[in-house]
Amino acid sequence: MANESRPCPCDIGDRFDYGGRGQEVQVGHIKAYVCKPSASTDKAVIVIHDIFGWQLPNTRYIADMLATNGYIAICPDFFVGQEAWKPSNDWASFNDWVKTRDAGKTDKEVDVVLKYLKEQCGAKKIGVIGFCWGGAAVQHLMLKNPHLKTGVSLYGVISRFEDKHSLLHPTFFIFGEKDDIIPLEQVTLLEQKLKQNCKVDYEVKIYPGQTHGFVHRKREDINPQDKPYIEEGRKDMINWLNKYI
Repeated sequence: MANESRPCPCDIGDRFDYGGRGQEVQVGHIKAYVCKPSASTDKAVIVIHDIFGWQLPNTRYIADMLATNGYIAICPDFFVGQEAWKPSNDWASFNDWVKTRDAGKTDKEVDVVLKYLKEQCGAKKIGVIGFCWGGAAVQHLMLKNPHLKTGVSLYGVISRFEDKHSLLHPTFFIFGEKDDIIPLEQVTLLEQKLKQNCKVDYEVKIYPGQTHGFVHRKREDINPQDKPYIEEGRKDMINWLNKYI
């Protein structure tokens, strides 16, 4: 990690003044944000939020982008009512905070969401994407959940799943070259381990000059130097989903 006082130095990034085109629904024991495309479809994507929670406008913006591209998009509250991290919180308390929000223990919520998507939305082919904390959750799900077609892990914290690389489904890993949280040597090691152990299609891509959160926490209109990479990351994510769902 970058330093001990800020073990997860996540900048919340640019504020997206964005209300969202979807709606909030109750899915079993959790709340979720759902956005559907204009035409009916049997394809869906579960969006797993970062430490800032399911109500972050930036994440809903990406969910709506998925709907625009023809997917039913659902962003559930994987913290199950627990408070999301706030930028004003004391980073010294982060490790204790995250211990009660384990990215490797999302299975119960995912099962509930899969049931909802299949029974209430008519979804038959379902993938998953996740950012930061949610990216780590994607890695976990790609290792064990048989009901998902594919996953995209965006700057998922590798250190939480260092010794597990036998993916069940095609998985795309997006990283920023200048990410303070995920050193490039960790990304290199991940690639080596995947090459040795992985039997399904995967890709690891590093985006030049980019920092943690660049795909969903930076606005391209106020970061002109980053705009090509923000747009490329989003396009790559959609293309991967289109290929495998």
